[in-house]
This record gives sequence, structure tokens and C-alpha cells, in this order.
Amino acid sequence: MNLAILQARMTSSRLPGKVMAPVLGEPMIGRQVERLRRAARIDELLVATSVDPSDDPLAAYCESLKLPVFRGSLTDVLDRFRQAADAFPQAETIVRLTADCPLTDPALVDRVISCHLEADADWTSAGMVRSFPHGLDVEAIRPSALREAAERASDPYEREHVTPYINRRPETYRLESVSRTPSLAHLRWTVDLPEDLEFVRGVYGKLYPADPAFSTDAILALEPNSAPVPA
Repeated sequence: MNLAILQARMTSSRLPGKVMAPVLGEPMIGRQVERLRRAARIDELLVATSVDPSDDPLAAYCESLKLPVFRGSLTDVLDRFRQAADAFPQAETIVRLTADCPLTDPALVDRVISCHLEADADWTSAGMVRSFPHGLDVEAIRPSALREAAERASDPYEREHVTPYINRRPETYRLESVSRTPSLAHLRWTVDLPEDLEFVRGVYGKLYPADPAFSTDAILALEPNSAPVPA
């Protein structure tokens, strides 16, 4: 069983509330969930948010989408993620996703999961050596490695970002990477800033009405095909 956990919160420092910002009439996270539900290798999708009252509207919206929601620590994201995974002890693979990626690519999610299982890896990423646009990030994690990280990590950065405890230790864990040629690492499709959100809204406005399942290649065909890169 492959469990995808989408971590989300309303208290983004640079663009508060972005996950609920409207994109073509639907909250941004809803657009991402719609795309993730097209990934053939995701068996269960769970949203992990915090117990902070600011995340009440987010949790209620996700529940309206018939998504299971786990609520944990606002600041210790690693512990929140581990507890969310523990709610599904049958999961053999944990897929980590973040809710600032409304252009997520279901085919890439499937590719990372397949690579992870074929390599019998502890951690597999589409971003260890970045060759995909910022905003197509996906990681697959062995549950036992995630639990070890949650038990042992003490560095605040490793508590906040979930997987650095694992990917900083190649002598301990088997790490795999998925890449593409030519590299698209110069493209920015994540949403951290107002201009990122406007770019995403433009993509959806141009592509979604004719093809709700629009592909990465369709985004690449647009001009411009990236949000401005922050200075």
C-alpha cells in the first residue's frame, strides 16, 4: 500500500493562506488534490495539517473532499508526518508531498514510487539532484526510516523539513534519485509568493477548461512557462 501524505498549513510566512487561495474557482489545495488523484500508484491520500486554529478552515475543506485529515504539531512537522503515517500501519511506502505544488505531475509521482520500490530504497526523490521544475517535488520513504528519523532527529531543520535526517546520511540509508534530461531546474512552478500564484492561475486559466488533466508538456508549451524567479 502506497500512502501519500500532503502536508499543508495556513500560516505560510511569505504568503499566508495560500493553500486556500482560489485557483479557477477552487482552493489551490483542491486543484492539487484533483491532480494527485490521477496518480495510479497512490492507494491512499491523507492531508497532514496542524492543530492550530488557523488550520480549521483547511481541515474542514479537505474533509469536504472526502479526504482523511491528520492534525498534529504546527512546528515539529517531522513528528506530525510520522504520526500521520502511523495511522496507516499497513502502508509499505510513504509518499511526501507539499501543498504549495498545484501543478504536481501524477506521472512523476508514479515514476518516483516505482523507482523506490524497484530499488528497495529507504528514500527516493525527484529533487535530490534537481532536474524538474521547483514545484514538482515528490519523495518516497520507507516507513521504518521515517520512524527512525522521528525518534532520532534533534536538529531543528530536520524536525521542520521531515526528510533531511534521512537524506543527509547516505552511509545509513539507501538513497535513490529520479531525474530528467534536459534539466528543467531553472523553472519555478511552486507557490511561495504572489507572483507564483498569479503564474499558476494563468496556467489553469489557459489549460484547464480544455483539458483538466493537462500535462507538464502542456505547461512547457506556454510562454512564459515559469513564474519569475525571486531575486
